[in-house]
Formats: sequence, C-alpha cells, structure tokens
Amino acid sequence: MPALWCIPARCDPDRNARNRKRLDLERPALQALPAHRTTDYEQTIVTITSTSGFILKKVFYSVPSRLIGHRLRVRLYDDRLECFLGATPLMTRRRGQPHSSGKHGHVVDYRHVIHALRRKPMALLNLVYREQLFPRRAYQRACEALLAGDSEKQACRTMVGRWRSLMIAPAQPNSPKASMPSSTPEDCPISRNAQPTLRATSDRYSRHHHRGGVPASL
Repeated sequence: MPALWCIPARCDPDRNARNRKRLDLERPALQALPAHRTTDYEQTIVTITSTSGFILKKVFYSVPSRLIGHRLRVRLYDDRLECFLGATPLMTRRRGQPHSSGKHGHVVDYRHVIHALRRKPMALLNLVYREQLFPRRAYQRACEALLAGDSEKQACRTMVGRWRSLMIAPAQPNSPKASMPSSTPEDCPISRNAQPTLRATSDRYSRHHHRGGVPASL
C-alpha cells in the first residue's frame, strides 16, 4: 500500500471502510510522497545598512559589522531566520515580532554593535534597542545604577568598556568574566560604590591576558 494510504487507514479504519469504493477509484491517480519536506519558509534579499543590521517585517536584526553593504539571502521561518551570503550559511537568528503598538521590534546582539559604540559611547544613551543589548539582567541594573550615580558620559564609557571586556573573556570557570554578577537577586539594589570602575575592570583583563588566559587577537 502506498505511504499516502497508510495515513487514513490508521486514523479511522471503520469510517474509511464505508468509502472504500470511492477510494479505490482515486488510488490510481495518487502520486508518490515527495522525497524532501516542502518549503516552509519565505525567502527574501536584504541589504545590511550602516547601522550593522537590516529590517524585515518591522523587526530590526543586528549582524556583524563586517557585513555592512552586503546583500544577504534570508529564509524566514516561524521561529527563526537563516542568513546566507551567496550559498554560504552565515548565522541563524531568533525571529522577532513587532510591538503590539505598531513600533518596530528588535533582535540585537551587543557584539554586533560594540565597535561602533566604542567610537561613540554616548550613542548608548538614546539607542531605541538599548534594553535588548544587555546580555544579562545584572548588566541592565548596573547601567541604571551608573547613570544614577555618575555623569552620563562616564556611565556610557564604563558600560561599553565592560561589554568589550566580556567579549574578550575566555569561556573558563576561573575567568574574570564575572566582573558583573551572573545571577544577582532581583530585589537586591546595586549601589554605585559596588560597581568596579572601567580602569579596574581593564586592569583585571590585562593581567589575565599577560598570564596567557586571553588570546592576543579576537
């Protein structure tokens, strides 16, 4: 029996028995099942703008800055995006959704914009997707504490510096990557005095680098 006929036979054999004659008439016209799954995505071409990202269906997606000016082929699934440069797969991103208010949604990675922020740290202050940049809740709360207790310029420089340090930290248990707590109780306030300065954070990574823990280049 062809594979197609196994499906209704398993679903309700008694009901299908009443329609056996009509099914027998249609059976010769049935084709074999396709060898591959059907296309369950939309495909489109996007251009990476100077903001190191692209907009698709009212959602902004960030990409590495080296792709600025390139055209990517994007497969849009229900839950993800798959990006290709020519025939070469580049990355898979979580699919975002626009806000119910009609505003654009954002799926961003701080590693994609850190180079631009290092040149202009104050841009962090008015970024529309600033909240999505924080890799952990602790970083967001630290930023709020810095803005409350420091000048805006210094607070932005400190946060961008910490993101940069987080990028170069090796994924090792004894790494000083945890210059910010990985799990801070939500009801525990972070005071300005409890935050390490940018110089102190940089010094920690510099010492770790000279011991051979951090690669010389990214």
